[in-house]
Parts: sequence; structure tokens; C-alpha cells
Amino acid sequence: MQKYDYIIIGAGSAGCAVARRLSDDPAVRVLLLEAGPPANEFWIRTPAGMAKLFKNKRYNWGYFTEPVPTLHDRRVYFPRGKALGGSGAINGMVYVRGNSRDFDQWRDLGNQGWGWDDVLPYFKRLENYGALASPLLGNNGPLTVSEPVVKHPTAVDFIEAARRIGVPHVEMPNGTEPESVGFLPASIRDGIRQSAYDSYIAPVRSRPNLVVESDVHVRRVILENGQATGVEVLQGGQVRTIGAGREVVISAGALNSPQVLMLSGIGDGEALHAHAIETLVDLPGVGKNLQDHFVARVQARSTPESSYNRALAGWRKYAEGARYVATKSGYLALASSMAAAFVRSSPEAEYADLEISFRPMTFTHHPNGKVDIDDIDAVSASVYNTRPASRGEVRLRSRDPLEAPAFVPNFLAEPADVRAMISGLRKIRAILASQPLAARVLEELTPGPAADTDDQLLDYLRREGNCAFHPAGSCKMGNDPMAVVDERLRVRGVKRLRVADASIMPTVTAGNTNAPSIMIGEKAADLIRADAKKI
Repeated sequence: MQKYDYIIIGAGSAGCAVARRLSDDPAVRVLLLEAGPPANEFWIRTPAGMAKLFKNKRYNWGYFTEPVPTLHDRRVYFPRGKALGGSGAINGMVYVRGNSRDFDQWRDLGNQGWGWDDVLPYFKRLENYGALASPLLGNNGPLTVSEPVVKHPTAVDFIEAARRIGVPHVEMPNGTEPESVGFLPASIRDGIRQSAYDSYIAPVRSRPNLVVESDVHVRRVILENGQATGVEVLQGGQVRTIGAGREVVISAGALNSPQVLMLSGIGDGEALHAHAIETLVDLPGVGKNLQDHFVARVQARSTPESSYNRALAGWRKYAEGARYVATKSGYLALASSMAAAFVRSSPEAEYADLEISFRPMTFTHHPNGKVDIDDIDAVSASVYNTRPASRGEVRLRSRDPLEAPAFVPNFLAEPADVRAMISGLRKIRAILASQPLAARVLEELTPGPAADTDDQLLDYLRREGNCAFHPAGSCKMGNDPMAVVDERLRVRGVKRLRVADASIMPTVTAGNTNAPSIMIGEKAADLIRADAKKI
């Protein structure tokens, strides 16, 4: 049997950070396992290629939720990365830390060492803002963070319009602002996507003490006498066992980490018994507390010069492609959103609980997975409810590790979430109606001027709203009966087993979740190394 000191399950945003930092010590052997393939195709490296990856079966698990009663029983699409780099290989590349108050809340819930002052050094350690760095931003880390290479005049006007209705403008968000508007930083380096694999693992792939294996599906963690001793995997149609001399770290993401735990006999005993899985550790919180940012779009017809839809249609898209190949610049080098406003849904909110992302273009997702730029001049803005009150769960469908779990998101189950989203739609309208952006907007397309009352807007949310692809919280950190890991990310009731990814968030951060996921990986590696010294 092969044996390593550390086995990390999942080469996503957190897992890559854990593996890199642990392998910095040449005295330990680290194995990083990924169920998906290498991610080195042109459209993965090209930022605009995210549209082609939205339903790509090779690099995307392509999950769907269970029917959601509050959304007219729709099954909501849940894309998740299945490649070296995880969801960071297919996401929109927006880099947002979250708000400092998010992490102080984690600390106040009993998770010592996770307040803003505690996690800020880890954010700075992972970041490379280069010349954009400030005392609160890092400039020596593995992950390049950059501004948009194109700052479209319409996005400039969006920022000014938001400022005129009271949202403070910031040049570069750092996570401490109660509200803000500005251009969005992104994990893009010289016009090329930077996943955690690209930035953390690829530069050190030749290390003799770091082994990376792709196309390996972990069936379960092996537990012996109350501690993790290895993993059982399926590779090339063969089942094999790999030993871990020190620890196993699960970094499979908020949708798959609870599945790995449950398949290993760790979870709610009654639920495991229903699938004929022996309960080795009864942890009722595994899979519970699932959160995601709910999102809805407002689209508006614009004056021709206000949208770059035309630049990506017809013969012009080939010219734009040639521009990208030659210069790694232009519209194909942009992240999913160009600018964003972080605003309160009501005066009672302590800090921003809505993210309004803006782009001077529009697109349509077709059922077959194809994404087309619309053939009209139009702009769009999306509102995310970043601090949802609703909670869902991840459930096993069967004991077959190749069968996807059942996802029950419970979107809009809480009245507070409904109020926040309706407020968000109205705030988008207020920004679109504010100068100088108002001069560019001709008419609202969706939800359309006919949707004016709260009931009409709620109906639109139920028909058209979706997840923001930011699942979190399903293996939450804490010290209450539903906590899965403690403040050192150790799975309760098991030795030598941790979880390190967005699933450990007690509450999801108020913004895109890739950056805090990498931070969690950075901090997890320090916790693991510190505990190893005590043995």
C-alpha cells in the first residue's frame, strides 16, 4: 500500500493551498487527489471561456438541486468544478474577500482565531496585487489579483450612478467597507485565468515530496480505532487503498465534502442507517447548514455604444478572438463582472448584504448548455443576497460514491431573504435610473416595467432566480451540537481528519467565495503544521 504523510481530497481552491503549504516542508510527503482531469485547455485559460464551461460535462459536475418548493418546484442548476483547480477552473474569477464583519461573526460564534484580525494575514499571504497593493492588500502571494483590462465607459457610469445615490466609491475593495462601489478585482494574470492550481501547485509540481493525481474518485476515508488512516479510491476502474501517516484533509467543497464524510460513516446516524452505512461517528450536522447566494438579473436595452454585445457577435467576435490571442487583452480577458456595488438592503442592515454586479453586455443560457451573447444592445446587473437567512442541506441518495448527493437549498424559505432580494431589484433600478447611467438605458427588458409590485417581483424571482454558485456551510465550524469541525478544522469525534474548504463556514461570506476558500486553505495548513509539532 502506498503511504503519504498527508492526503488532501480535492484539488480546488482550498485543497491546492493546503497541499502547497504542507509540501513546503521537504521532510513530509503530500498527496493531492482530484476526481476530475487536468485543466489546461484554451477555453479554461481564457477568462471569457467560462461561458463554454458552464455546462461542460468534462470539467463540471453539472449538479441540479431537488425541486425547490419556493421556486415553483424548479430544479436549480448547481455547477461545480471537476478538474485540477476545482471550481476555480471554471468560475467567474471575481476576487472578493468578504466583509471583515463576516469573520468577526465567525469568531463571536465561538471560533477563536477566525476573526478579521486573525484571517487578514492569510488573505495578504495568498495575494499578489502588485503595484495595486496597499497596507491591507498583499503583493507577494501566489495568486495574482488584477483590475479589469478593459474599463468600459458604461461601467464607469454605473459606478458614478451608484455613488450619486449614496454608495461610497472605493478604488480597490479590501473588505472593511460597510458599503462600496467600484471595479471588481479578479484572479487573472496577464489575461489568463489563475485558479489555485495554477498559482499554488503548477509552479511546484516537480517537488519530489508532492504527488498530484487526477481522475481519482475518493470512495471513503478509512477510519481505524477512531482515527483516519487513509483513503479508499476508485481509479481506472480499480479500487485501491492509500495510507496517511499523519492526517487526511477533505477539501472537496461544500457539495461534496459532506458526501465524503457520510460515505465514511460520519454523519447523522439515522440517515446513514437508511443507506446501510455503519455509523462510526454520529455527527448530525454533516450536510446541514447549506447556504448559497441567491441571484436574479435585471437586463436593459441600451444605446449602441453602451454595450459590447456587438463586439462579441458576427465577424467581430473573430476579430476580438484574434486580439486576445495576440495581446491577451480585450473583452475575452475579462472576468464575469466588471464592477459591483455592495449595498444594504435596508437601513437596519449593519453592513452590505447585497452585491450588485454589473456588466455592459447580456447573454442567454440555452437548455443544451450553449451560452450566446444577445444580438441586441443591452446591459445587465445581477443582485446577490449575500447574507441569506435560509438554510438547506446535502443528503445522500445512496451509498454509491459515484451517485451525486441530493441538494436541498431552500432558497427564499425565509421572509427576510425575500425582502432582501426585492430590495436588491429595486436598488438596481435606482442605479439604472441615476445619471450618468440613465442616459445610456433605453428600457428595462427583465423583469420588465410590468413587474412593479412586491408580489410581481417575487413571482419573477421564483421563476427566474438561481444560485450564485457559492455553496458553503455544510460542514460548519463551531462548538454547538450541529458543528462538524472545531476551530482548528478537526472533525469532531475523529482524530487525524480535517475539513478545509467553504463547507466549514458557519455563515457564508458577503461576496464571491473563491478568495475566502483559498484563505481557509492557507490557515488550515498552518493549523496542521502547528498541531504536528505538538505530537
